[in-house]
Amino acid sequence: MLVLRLLNVVAPAYFLCISLVTFVLQIFLFIPSMFRDPSITPLFSPALLHGALFLFLSANALGNYILVIRNSPEDLGKGLNLGKGAEVVTDWLDGSRSPGSALPSTHFCRLCARVTQRHDHHCFFTGNCIGSRNMRNFIMFCLYTSLACLHSLVAGMTYISAALSMSFANPLAFLTLLPHSISQFFSGALLSSEMFVILMLYLWLGIGLACAGFCCHQLLLILRGQTRYQVRKGMVVRARPWRENLQEVFGKRWLLGLLIPVLNVGSDYRRQKEK
Repeated sequence: MLVLRLLNVVAPAYFLCISLVTFVLQIFLFIPSMFRDPSITPLFSPALLHGALFLFLSANALGNYILVIRNSPEDLGKGLNLGKGAEVVTDWLDGSRSPGSALPSTHFCRLCARVTQRHDHHCFFTGNCIGSRNMRNFIMFCLYTSLACLHSLVAGMTYISAALSMSFANPLAFLTLLPHSISQFFSGALLSSEMFVILMLYLWLGIGLACAGFCCHQLLLILRGQTRYQVRKGMVVRARPWRENLQEVFGKRWLLGLLIPVLNVGSDYRRQKEK
């Protein structure tokens, strides 16, 4: 438990550090290197377009990250007949609480110390539980984080290609880039800044693919009307049309939440169903 609590503090700090380093490299290294002559650069130059795209992706990733933290799942322990004090924790941990005393898909999280409805999982990178209130923001956070990382990967490869006069036309060039760079760095033929960018390339690739895979997996569960907690516990869910499952999470105004980070746009639909 102590390790999990420590990870709950270290993981968000790690994510913010990676985000800050990515922002600095993009704004002060990659994008300026695309300008040949700023005085005659046209309005829609590749550098300006890359900069605008990166700012759009970063703003959405950071905005949804903040909304995931602020829009925490509601603590249902206050409104349900769950008992008082330590009895609540004990009954929920050993599963002795009667089914009629709680709503479906509720779960007590030890790290958050609260009971949340439609619990999916505890995200260490946000330090928060993911449930019915912040699921859409969490998916948008994963989506835009993966896109921002892959965009930084392409910009970084362009910078390294120009700095080292090498080509990535051969797919094996990227796989052999790290071992060759390490040998050149210790021999003094490679600058420390270039070596740092090369290390970041592999980090962006790993984070981008992980977030993209997690986002696709989460969308598949939503289409089936399930959560990760329900799948892990083997709970049977009522079959519903996939459009209805999507609308419950993303709402009718899903396009608004796709373009800008906003609070739950699907809450209105959920309230109508509860009525």
